[in-house]
Amino acid sequence: MKDMKWFEEMEARIPKNEVRTRFAPSPTGYMHVGNLRTALYTYLIARNGKGKFILRIEDTDQGRLVEGAVDVIYKTMAQCHLEHDEGPDVGGPVAPYIQTERRPLYKEYAELLMERGHAYRCFCEKTESEEDSGEFDRADDPCRVLSREESDRLAAEGKPYVIRQRIPHEGTTTFHDEIFGDITVENSTLDDQVLIKRDGLPTYNFANVVDDHLMGISHVVRGSEYLSSSPKYNLLYQGFGWDIPKYVHCSPVMRDAHNKMSKRHGDPSYEDLIAQGFLTDAVLNYVALLGWSPRGEQEIYSLDELKEIFDITGISKSPAIFDIEKLKYFNAEYIRAMSPEDFAKVAEPFIRKSVTNEKYDAAAIAALLQQRTEVLNDIPEKVDFFDTLPEYDTELFVHKKSKSDKESSKDVLQKIIPEFEAVNDWNDENIMAVMVGMAEKLEAKNAKVMWPVRIAAAGKAVTPGGAVEICRILGKEETLRRLNIAVEKL
Repeated sequence: MKDMKWFEEMEARIPKNEVRTRFAPSPTGYMHVGNLRTALYTYLIARNGKGKFILRIEDTDQGRLVEGAVDVIYKTMAQCHLEHDEGPDVGGPVAPYIQTERRPLYKEYAELLMERGHAYRCFCEKTESEEDSGEFDRADDPCRVLSREESDRLAAEGKPYVIRQRIPHEGTTTFHDEIFGDITVENSTLDDQVLIKRDGLPTYNFANVVDDHLMGISHVVRGSEYLSSSPKYNLLYQGFGWDIPKYVHCSPVMRDAHNKMSKRHGDPSYEDLIAQGFLTDAVLNYVALLGWSPRGEQEIYSLDELKEIFDITGISKSPAIFDIEKLKYFNAEYIRAMSPEDFAKVAEPFIRKSVTNEKYDAAAIAALLQQRTEVLNDIPEKVDFFDTLPEYDTELFVHKKSKSDKESSKDVLQKIIPEFEAVNDWNDENIMAVMVGMAEKLEAKNAKVMWPVRIAAAGKAVTPGGAVEICRILGKEETLRRLNIAVEKL
């Protein structure tokens, strides 16, 4: 018989009477959108319930480990402002928070489960994949009916074994999910899953139940693909005589009506979205609404607002479709709401991808872009003309609305060059005054002057900012050089 004193001490460590949630990623090297949403919902449930948010690293599947992946998890959590109260890096009352460091615990609990008749050693030769999935014909497994004495003897002789859960053959198991309600399954449809593998490491299905209990987790948030495993989890809790936490199973995030998002199929991870120029706060806001509906029409929420209003009852049973265009809409809204200083800061690395000449002020260029940018990655292409005047066709000078053609454009540019040369203080006001004055002299609308000046200065039909701002940023000397090139072309 096992000495229960150690188990009682483990029970005494468990924090009670508070909301406690955990995000428990496997270190696979990146954070996909569905994973980020799980982390966010888990965090919001804890914060809304004035409870604790725990980070646990589930690294028992050694085959999937990627070097440096734990750092990616920490970095992503920090960037997304999802601060954990307990975890490997900050400690806590139920440490350690890395599964491989908890390895000795699982064997103890598996043996306790065997003593209680809810698990058994299986000495059958099985492939690794069978061990992980538990796929075998339970009725034919002779180890299930081995006496405890015989099982102990074979183990003492050093015969390799796994420990399997003993699922009742008869009856049903019912579990409750906060989103899907009560679900009942026939026990005969469940397999005797592996709890401890031959190498002594636990399977995910066993380790997460033991850890969730020992860490006092009150709400288990995970993907709906785990619904089918939940009856087996319930039977484990019951076998130990433990309280069952609240289950919150979230439906998947889909690329379209038929396909789940997948890194293999080129769907973006969180890191990819940031590299593409999406803002973290916009991504979080959008991800929160992928399968959760707030009460009311509002769409734009800060993380602090989400903490106040997040409610499990708003989570949908239906899969959510990830729509990059909708995310762009959110991103544009967030960009417009930034202070000019903050936008200049985030835009500068993207501006400098194509405007490498430091004499052009990145903050001045950013001011042209803020109201015209959806995704930061669009910036380099929009402003590359500052560094180098592109090759362009003189057809660009032809513009019906501005009543501009090649002949009139050449005339305007020839007349405005000496006037620009005479400007001493090269600023918006003075540049504008020259162009408006020229339009008056020609008895034409301002556009007839501004169109050819902008085309000559930028060499592009579409630019952020108009002729005045572009000339000001280019500076007097470069503006005149480009206007003279245009006259030559025309």
